Amino acid sequence: MKKIIKRYGALCLLFLFACNGSENNSAVSEVESKVKVTSEVTDDKKEKKKTILFFGDSLSAGYGVNEDECFPGLIGQRVDSLGLAYNVVNAGLSGETTAGGAARIEWILKQPIDIFILELGGNDGLRGIKPESSYENLQSIIKKTKAKYPEVKIIIAGMMAPPNMGEDFTTKFRNIFPRIAKENDAELIPFLLEDVGGIPALNQPDGIHPTPEGHKIVADNVWSILKKMVL
Repeated sequence: MKKIIKRYGALCLLFLFACNGSENNSAVSEVESKVKVTSEVTDDKKEKKKTILFFGDSLSAGYGVNEDECFPGLIGQRVDSLGLAYNVVNAGLSGETTAGGAARIEWILKQPIDIFILELGGNDGLRGIKPESSYENLQSIIKKTKAKYPEVKIIIAGMMAPPNMGEDFTTKFRNIFPRIAKENDAELIPFLLEDVGGIPALNQPDGIHPTPEGHKIVADNVWSILKKMVL
């Protein structure tokens, strides 16, 4: 874990550059369009499938890779190959913060959700946003989701802040995710980028966003938790 944190910290400035531009209206519209289309296709076919929804930032959105190469896309392919009665919806938005997520969650909730995978917080950590504010935003997202869909199952994707933010900050930030999971009876992926973060061969030239091979490992990290809910 210490080795991962060290590698992660060395790339923090590149991460800040790569994830800039959270409030991109065209990107938001594109995400909303994908969610709407997915819902319409399901209605047209009258499928009685449940929905797995990824709600995150550029990692979920698949920055720099094809839609079918990012980990939500890979999860969708795995679900289909197993013949499971689930549709996978990717509502990731590059540059998204927890505050941005809290602001757009109500639109996303127009889509029925059975399993909600929350992958937000990484950009907060890089920008030095107070961990308590990130915690409150994540709680707001979960509260609204549970209010709309009381039976929803939730998975929290844990992230880490780079060590140059200081030990006190990084510790508080890292602890947000297990705290959120415990308080909301949610499943936890301790660190989404386990075995990928800080490894040059598994990341794009920006040093932080996974390559297609990196996304395969991230998909395995997600699947190790998700499979208990769908199999």
